[in-house]
Amino acid sequence: MNQRRKEVDKVQKNLKLGNRSIIGPGNPVYIIAEIGINHNGSIDLAKEMIRSAHKVGVNAVKFQKRNPEECVPLEQRDRMRETPWGYISYMDYRYKVEFGEKEYRDIDNLCKNLGIEWFVSCWDKTSVDFMERFDPICYKIPSAHITNKELLLYLKKTRRPLILSTGMSTMSEIRQAVELVGTDTLALAHCTSSYPAKLEELNLRMILTLRKMYDCPIGYSGHEVGLATSVVAVSLGACFVERHFTLDRASWGSDQASSVEIAGLARLVKDIRSVEIALGDGEKVVYESEMEIRERLRA
Repeated sequence: MNQRRKEVDKVQKNLKLGNRSIIGPGNPVYIIAEIGINHNGSIDLAKEMIRSAHKVGVNAVKFQKRNPEECVPLEQRDRMRETPWGYISYMDYRYKVEFGEKEYRDIDNLCKNLGIEWFVSCWDKTSVDFMERFDPICYKIPSAHITNKELLLYLKKTRRPLILSTGMSTMSEIRQAVELVGTDTLALAHCTSSYPAKLEELNLRMILTLRKMYDCPIGYSGHEVGLATSVVAVSLGACFVERHFTLDRASWGSDQASSVEIAGLARLVKDIRSVEIALGDGEKVVYESEMEIRERLRA
């Protein structure tokens, strides 16, 4: 392993998720398919998405959980909008896309039967309390709440692993959040919070910056169009990758256009696994497959 790689990786810890998976250097890249609210409130669609993601080999699927009473500002609640359910208020829409206990029990049972992991982003304390009954392997902290100290401390009290997204955040805000929750059970995700994100704003070298700053696993949460940049994130040392996933990018919803369809998700998994193999360990060796050519050309 070259000296630069040693300097970057020398203090990085691993993070254990549940009883099976480990995120960190030396382990396979952990690939997360972010279903979020792309199910549009349909548990049947959510199940189809889980099965599809499992077939292509992702490690986990992720959802989003909100309590609209806590998350929707008063001035936005009565704003009307066109939706698949008609012309309804924004508050009514937020309730339409939220799953309750029955739906999450179905999700939990399906994921256990398939052998795929699942977890959620919690946007408020009530949602944390709700999700605790499912014994989640971790929690994702969305970029929108990196400055929400009350929620960060509430999540820390669960003593579960935390994955913190750093989109739309200053370095000062990142430092304060990490100082608040600590790095013992933390993973950081570099992220650009625009949908879709522009190539010139991805700033993938921030993965290297975060790896040099912190002793916890560093990953990438991508919202860009295309797959190559997410694969490049792995070559820069991202030990987990998250991409939004949909069955149809033309579907209704704010995240659909910046999501990856099933063929793209399959390609992403394949390319990440290929890059993992190709990166090697940085130690120069002469391979057996080279020996005959070496002897012939250097004779």
